[in-house]
Amino acid sequence: MTSLGSIHDIPPGEGRAYAVGGESVAVFRLRDGSVRALSAVCPHRGGPLADGQIDLRQVVCPLHLNAWDLTTGCSLSGQPDLTSYPVRLDGDQIVLGE
Repeated sequence: MTSLGSIHDIPPGEGRAYAVGGESVAVFRLRDGSVRALSAVCPHRGGPLADGQIDLRQVVCPLHLNAWDLTTGCSLSGQPDLTSYPVRLDGDQIVLGE
């Protein structure tokens, strides 16, 4: 498990990228208070997914509007799937991993 810091560092409805063990992971704070974590780099052209638009279901890459399911990382637009990471809150701390 890796503690990434306070959930208050991520405004509701936005994401932030974190470097974790050589990987770039995007953590999203959904407007319902839940968190999701996916690979932070778009496989299409390397877009910064943490800067993408999110709702309660998907993230949309800010460069070319490709979309992925926030829970599973499955592509919704024909691109390769993303890695989905287990993430949870422990109080106000974001914890990545089981």
